[in-house]
Amino acid sequence: MKKQTMWEHYRNHLNYYPELGMMLDISRMNFPDDFFTVMEPQLVRAYREMADLESGAVANPDEDRMVGHYWLRTPHLAPTVEIAGEIESVVRDVKEFAAQVHSGAVAPAQGGKFRRFLLVGIGGSALGPQLVADALGSPNDPLRAHFFDNTDPDGMDRVLAEIGDRLGETLVLVVSKSGGTRETRNGMLEAADACKRAGLSFPLRAVAVTGQGSELDDLAREQGWLARFPMWDWVGGRTSVTSVVGLLPAALQGIDIDAFLEGAGRCDAVTRMPNNKTNPAARLALMWHHATGGRGGKHMVVLPYKDRLLLFSRYLQQLVMESLGKEKDLRGQVVHQGISVYGNKGSTDQHAFVQQLRDGLDDFFVTFIEVLRDREGKSPAVEPGMTSGDYLSSFLQGTRDALYDNGRQSFTITLERLDARSLGALIALFERTVGFYASLVGINAYHQPGVEAGKKAAANVLQLQAKVLDFLHTGSGAHLTAEQIAHSIGAGNEAETVFRILLHVAANEDHGVRMDEKKPVTSSRFCSVATSTETTPSG
Repeated sequence: MKKQTMWEHYRNHLNYYPELGMMLDISRMNFPDDFFTVMEPQLVRAYREMADLESGAVANPDEDRMVGHYWLRTPHLAPTVEIAGEIESVVRDVKEFAAQVHSGAVAPAQGGKFRRFLLVGIGGSALGPQLVADALGSPNDPLRAHFFDNTDPDGMDRVLAEIGDRLGETLVLVVSKSGGTRETRNGMLEAADACKRAGLSFPLRAVAVTGQGSELDDLAREQGWLARFPMWDWVGGRTSVTSVVGLLPAALQGIDIDAFLEGAGRCDAVTRMPNNKTNPAARLALMWHHATGGRGGKHMVVLPYKDRLLLFSRYLQQLVMESLGKEKDLRGQVVHQGISVYGNKGSTDQHAFVQQLRDGLDDFFVTFIEVLRDREGKSPAVEPGMTSGDYLSSFLQGTRDALYDNGRQSFTITLERLDARSLGALIALFERTVGFYASLVGINAYHQPGVEAGKKAAANVLQLQAKVLDFLHTGSGAHLTAEQIAHSIGAGNEAETVFRILLHVAANEDHGVRMDEKKPVTSSRFCSVATSTETTPSG
């Protein structure tokens, strides 16, 4: 395409949203001229379904619940005055609690102030707060953020080591809607144990964010935790960052949650309008549909040219992949839908995987995210008339052009600056895009049967482990192979799982199991440490 023609194409497909401080450029996507016209009927249906969603229709039939994350930033649109009142009340409570912590009215029992918080969560209960903390945090924050976001013991040890002797000034936020999520429960118990070893009261520094009447809610009430904040069943984990899940840690960190909610609300207003030429979420959903053939045929590579948005690709992985990765469509037909998401940051990506993006498999489209404002204040010149930010901008444009020149597709989202308002808008933009795209391809974006299947399978493994350990510790299971143990406990068809369980328990001191390694390794023998001094049988 000639330069002048490219300029005209760019002008025709650049949308500017001054109320959001945002621009969207889809000119590097090679959709046909009649694409928007052809897709109009499907998008009209998507607008209608989104309107039904926001009015309170049951959007997740698996759990018979509404999906109302949009009400969190515009409470007056909630379907009942009770829900609207609850939202407004919780925001006030979050602000009041954060103010009390900052002032010292809510303080550690031993004196001083809380200077840190440890958030214990998993998935959306951690990813959203982590993104906000990393994107908007500063060294001057009243509380520094730490996270337990997995059930990895070594990972938790690293976080506790980072906190060090400041555990006494650390508030612990435990976030779990059901209160029974095992990763979060394990993290809570590890945090409580760390407090006990340090001579600290865990309940006097613990805050629960959970569903009313949940296992965690009951525990917090019984033990007299500092505070309890509600999670509603109509807010899913991956869209919970504008609920108390994201607002409480952000407020404690000193982030302007009013601006964050305002930015999300402004974006909701723009993306609510049924206009294909101006609605940024509709245009993004159409570009996803075009790029992937409406069947997930290509991956989405997220490249934010801003260090503070490094975690945004991880955030989008959950939002997009958990929402769109579905085996069946709304009619129950097997479709295997989804869009895989991965990313890095610019210009690191140019020294990482852009080589493949330009010259390798054409199995992707790129989401560039640009922030015009480099930093607060002036930058030093690294060359005459040039700053480090100028280089970052030129690398983005250069990568974008190099990909386009080789037939690779991308679109670019430009923010004037990164702050609480623009981050809220960016998050809301992708939330709505996911909803529109799901409507276009006929799937339910708001349930996750695959996640539940994984949880059930993990529970089965833990039950099997209990049988294995019980068998070994009776003494009758001394020096047997995994296959022999599996048959002995009536799990002959699960020898591989038993073997993998034994490898893990033998590698740790917790369960008193020893491995006598043989060749091949699958013929190794296992026994209880209590019987390991006995003579190993031959054979």
